Amino acid sequence: LWGIMTLGVLLTFRILNIADMTVDGSFAAGGAVTAILITHGMNPLVSLFFVFVVGMITGLVTGLLHTKLNIPVILAGILSMIALYSVNIRIMGKANTSLIGMTTIMNYLQEKFALSPNVSSLAVGLVFCLLIVLIFYWFFGTELGSAIRATGNNENMVRALGVDTDTMKILGLMIANGMVALSGALVAQSQGYADVGMGTGTIVIGLASVIIGEVVFKK
Repeated sequence: LWGIMTLGVLLTFRILNIADMTVDGSFAAGGAVTAILITHGMNPLVSLFFVFVVGMITGLVTGLLHTKLNIPVILAGILSMIALYSVNIRIMGKANTSLIGMTTIMNYLQEKFALSPNVSSLAVGLVFCLLIVLIFYWFFGTELGSAIRATGNNENMVRALGVDTDTMKILGLMIANGMVALSGALVAQSQGYADVGMGTGTIVIGLASVIIGEVVFKK
């Protein structure tokens, strides 16, 4: 489930060359949104769509702060992260929301296929990670995806070719934070509650995961 978040961090850190601090806030935002929607009766799988949209909005804010207001990207991410603490409390109306007794993707699988909590979480995480990797593989082979990759690789060259690099950065940040929010939502469903502080340290975990993965699979 955390691997989905790492895929989002990989996009900003390795493809866009940005250490995006927003993820500490967008991870918790994903948990907050899915928790409040599920407690209001929404299907837990459908709630993930709205989670992804909210995650993209958090990335949009960071992207606009950086590209349009010329705030350094790390500081823009920190501003969004701090602001999201208040936003997440406003979404839930309190510091945490329990999902005990509510239907989540994990306990649905537990009841349907008699799986243990750990196995159901692992299965959901593997399926989502596989789907996202396949979508990423396709998307970054398209013209738009190639423009995002090229922006992180050589921004000046891409701008000389007529690509709006600001738009590419914003789009990359939106997709990445959408992934992070999705991860936060699934983690919240797995652990049975969403908490306003559940995203603390997420960026460290994500960056460490990317670096360890590169060392292990470098060949």
